[in-house]
Amino acid sequence: MPTKLLDLEPQRRDAILNAALKEFATRGFDDASTNIIAKEAGISKALMFHYVNSKKDLFLFTYDYFTDLMDKEYFELMNFSEKDIFHRLRQSYLLQIELLKRYPWIFEFNKLSTTTHSDEVNKELEERTQKKQSSCYIQIFDMIDESKFREGLDIEKCKQFIFWSNIGFTNQILDDIRNSKASEVDYVSIIAKLDGYFEELRKIFYK
Repeated sequence: MPTKLLDLEPQRRDAILNAALKEFATRGFDDASTNIIAKEAGISKALMFHYVNSKKDLFLFTYDYFTDLMDKEYFELMNFSEKDIFHRLRQSYLLQIELLKRYPWIFEFNKLSTTTHSDEVNKELEERTQKKQSSCYIQIFDMIDESKFREGLDIEKCKQFIFWSNIGFTNQILDDIRNSKASEVDYVSIIAKLDGYFEELRKIFYK
C-alpha cells in the first residue's frame, strides 16, 4: 500500500477515498477518471499523484483500504452469537450505517472486484478476492435460531425472502442518503423505519 495516503489527516484522506470509491464503483477501473476523483476530493490532480503513483495504485489502495475497513469495522464487530435473525440483521444495519456516515459509497465496494482490461490489475484482484471474506449472506444467515419460525414453513425459503426484503430496504436507505446532503440524512428516522420493518417481518415468519 502507498503510505502517503495513510499519513494524511483523516478528513483529507477520506475525501480522496470517498471520491475514488464512487468513481471506481460507478465507472469501473478502465473508465474511471482521475480528473473527476481529484475534483471531487477538492485537490489538484498533481497533488493527488503526490500521494499515489498512478491510477492503478489508487485503485488497489482503495480496494485494500475498504477491505480492511469492512473487516475491522463490520465483520469483526458483528456478534454472531446472536441467533435471532432479525436482531442479527439490525446489528448489521447499525454497523453499516456508521460506515455510511463516513463513506456514502461503501455499499458499492464489491463492484471494485469487476474484471478490467488490465491483466496486471486483474491478477492483483484475483489474489485479493481469494482472500476475501465469505459472503455477507452466508455469515448473517448461518447458525440462526430456527425454532422461532412458525411450523410448516420452509426455513431456507424464508431466509431467501428475508434476504430479498433486506436488499430492498438497503436500496431505499441508499436512495435516501444519495438524494440528501450528508448533514440532512435523518439516521434516527432510518433506524425507526428499520425497527418497524423488522417487526412486520417477525409477524410474518415467527410464531
